[in-house]
Amino acid sequence: MAQQAPIWSPSKQRIAESNLTSFIKRVNQSRPSAPIGDYAALHQWSIENDVDFWRHTWHFCQLKGDLGAESRTLGDAKWQDSVANRDTIWFADTKLNYAENLLRYAQQNPEKVFILFANERGENQQLTGQQLVDQVSSIQQWLIECGVQQGDVVAGYLPYITESVIAMLATTSLGAIWTSTSPDFGVESVIERFGQVSPKVLFCCNSYQFNGKNYSMASKNESISTSLSCNKKHDVKVCQIDYLKASSSVETNATQWSAILAHYPAKSVAFQRILFNHPLFILYSSGTTGQPKCIVHSVGGTLLNHVKEHALHCDIKVDDKVFYYTTCGWMMWNWHISTLASGATLVIYDGSPVYPDRRTLWQLADKHGVTLFGTSAKYLEAIEHQGYAPQQDFQLHALRTLCSTGSALYPEQFSYVYQHIKSDLHLASISGGTDICGCFVIGNPISPVFKGECQQAGLAVDVQVLNPLGERVINQRGELTCTNSLPNFPLGFWNDSGERYHNAYWDQFNNVWHHGDDVLQTQTAGFVFYGRSDATLNPGGVRIGTAEIYQQVNHIEGISDSIAIGKLQPQGEEIWLLVCLDQGIELDETLENAIRSRLKTNCSPRHVPKQIFTISEIPKTRSGKLVELAVKQVVNGQSVGNIGAIANPNVLTEIEHVTAGYR
Repeated sequence: MAQQAPIWSPSKQRIAESNLTSFIKRVNQSRPSAPIGDYAALHQWSIENDVDFWRHTWHFCQLKGDLGAESRTLGDAKWQDSVANRDTIWFADTKLNYAENLLRYAQQNPEKVFILFANERGENQQLTGQQLVDQVSSIQQWLIECGVQQGDVVAGYLPYITESVIAMLATTSLGAIWTSTSPDFGVESVIERFGQVSPKVLFCCNSYQFNGKNYSMASKNESISTSLSCNKKHDVKVCQIDYLKASSSVETNATQWSAILAHYPAKSVAFQRILFNHPLFILYSSGTTGQPKCIVHSVGGTLLNHVKEHALHCDIKVDDKVFYYTTCGWMMWNWHISTLASGATLVIYDGSPVYPDRRTLWQLADKHGVTLFGTSAKYLEAIEHQGYAPQQDFQLHALRTLCSTGSALYPEQFSYVYQHIKSDLHLASISGGTDICGCFVIGNPISPVFKGECQQAGLAVDVQVLNPLGERVINQRGELTCTNSLPNFPLGFWNDSGERYHNAYWDQFNNVWHHGDDVLQTQTAGFVFYGRSDATLNPGGVRIGTAEIYQQVNHIEGISDSIAIGKLQPQGEEIWLLVCLDQGIELDETLENAIRSRLKTNCSPRHVPKQIFTISEIPKTRSGKLVELAVKQVVNGQSVGNIGAIANPNVLTEIEHVTAGYR
């Protein structure tokens, strides 16, 4: 098969002026052998010399901290004979502070605007470096008074607003741990997450708006804070932000954000430098098999990897303005905020991306001169289907890079971007995960873009596609794996001895990170993604755990059991729900509405199924476990791999019959 021509190639000027070219020159100056000339050679060098690569990255990105002498050591081997990758410890004697690195440019340039915020209500806000640092100082002082110290957990149940950034920076300045989720999550879903990590302080808002509708948070905040206080045996300190002023009349015992700023005059911010491998963030898995796993990320690994991805892969520079449409419940929020460490300005939008109309985000990008625009493949698909061409309304002169993640970007979407958004644009379809708070495959600004492909594996990331025998394959679908150690591998799971962490990522292939994506590596070193290889739901690029759905649906009167799977459609994945009903109960409109309403209220709108079917019984293994993967294979017209493991395989035929008219 002939190799396809690239859909875009960078100009010689763009290549010459890129951070990546400057980085290559520095690397070449430090080594006597043949010079590195392109990305492929740099990637190979970074794999073979990963210690040198990460040290070069530290210095190139001018990180602040005490870079120690130790680079990489092997920790305790607990779960198998060969655990060099899983138990590798990076930069064990290095100390740094995340907030110090994110605020250093703000401190150096107090008059420069570092945050530009807008929401769907038409409200706008900007913060200079001085204003940002001053507010971090005030919140830091309040956190200290609350008793927050290194290693304590602080949680945010917030929309993506300027206060979210400030609260996180104030928390991490103390060496404390930040965790967050978005206000569209229901009370039970939030308690499932925050209840495991016992935060000392909770930041929340009085209300928020989405798609033109106001949502009061009063009762949800009270329920969550009460539950967290009961878990901790003492009251959790709560700070409330009056985000929608019209809704602030509800009485609350929470400390008001505005009162903190008024009470604590700004002073010099104190930064507690902590060891490279101390916790920084707690992110959450989807909860497929039970409670969401609390994934702990290190301060050094997160920051070092983020500046690599921003500076080298996304070509972010000091004068850039970076926008990413995200919520505080997605790892792209953490990724976006880290761009402050490159001196860039954060451009933030809170609300529906198509309210009041589909021009909203592009108008924001054009107004502020956004240089990197980040979004999801689902959003690009939506505006494409609407026949909308942003370039007809906006010039987007400053825009150089468009990042898309959350799900696979289909080949036709590449054409749409170049034909209807901007022709000279680095389109980077990127993929990684909450698991590493970063990317396995990502773009690079000095290489061509091929339609339908993520460009390359990230620098110092040895991504290999393995078949079921553990053999590397090219031009064949297989499992996405990482065969070397990364500083941004998680420290583990909160309150886990290590067994759950091992079983989640390291159990399938010997000493190799198994990520669970169904992919193909092309001859151009690019990657084509086909979706998750497990049963995790992924509507619109947002991973959803089936356990969260069952917890709600199975408590509805008349429903005895249920199973949810992802139906693959050309436009993306849909949630299909199959329910087993009590005798005499029918799936009528009232029951369907009850299911959808409960999931939307207690979980989120993303949990609501597209189709609901009734079946006589739920297929399970002989040990009583749901066989979601087998059901997913049936409704997607695929062969079922292991019928023998299913206790009641005949029900798969029934499922094939009842869903046939919808496939």
